[in-house]
Amino acid sequence: MPDTYSQCPKCNFKPPALLPVNESCPACGIYPFKWGQPPRAAATAEADDERYSEVAGSRLASLLQPMDQMSPSTFYGRCFALFLLVIWSFYLVAYDYRYAEINGSFMHNILLPIHEAGHVLFMPFGEFMTMLGGSLFQLAIPLGISIAFVVKNHDNYGAAIGAWWASVSLVDLSPYIYDALHPQMMLIGGHTGEDGGHDWIYLLGAFGQIRNAQYWGAFVHGLGSVFVFAALSWAAIMLWRQREKLTSEF
Repeated sequence: MPDTYSQCPKCNFKPPALLPVNESCPACGIYPFKWGQPPRAAATAEADDERYSEVAGSRLASLLQPMDQMSPSTFYGRCFALFLLVIWSFYLVAYDYRYAEINGSFMHNILLPIHEAGHVLFMPFGEFMTMLGGSLFQLAIPLGISIAFVVKNHDNYGAAIGAWWASVSLVDLSPYIYDALHPQMMLIGGHTGEDGGHDWIYLLGAFGQIRNAQYWGAFVHGLGSVFVFAALSWAAIMLWRQREKLTSEF
């Protein structure tokens, strides 16, 4: 056992200077030499912290690594797809969330069946999860695809597109949240939320936040918009790095 310690083995308090093991912890009062787990010596603590930093840094760096190889046709096809997504994103973000303009878009028609499937999927978990399930599922599907691209395919460009889709899903939800205060949006059953069945009237009401619905709607729209362009930037970085690893198709 070391003679001094730099971190308490019980509460993980780190004193400003090394303390003898027979001196009580200033935070919780235990004597480290009596504790079942040996205290971390300064050298051990520094080594562990350094290893943690290296692992965290390597994980972050791995999200910016291009694929090992890619054909020129695939590369330029991805460049063109990203160009189209950038243009489309400006339209999606520019829709006025106060009037649910995005509900008339092609993207909303994609997300709506996923949203409704989420309600059905979460029915066994009670009323609250059933109501939350629609919004949760339309975010979880693209996020799951994004994670799968990273873990299974090691394709960070694909992951960025999945993150873009999840971000657009957040933008798509913002009018629904905003609408909870003064329901105007026509729901799938052909009525407004005043007649029942409005997810976010129920969800915000459960937390006493109905009066702040418009604030939360605006916040979610802004957050989703930032994430949309962050995801597109990630995809652009991956293409920029990929250009050095193109392989001949002949």
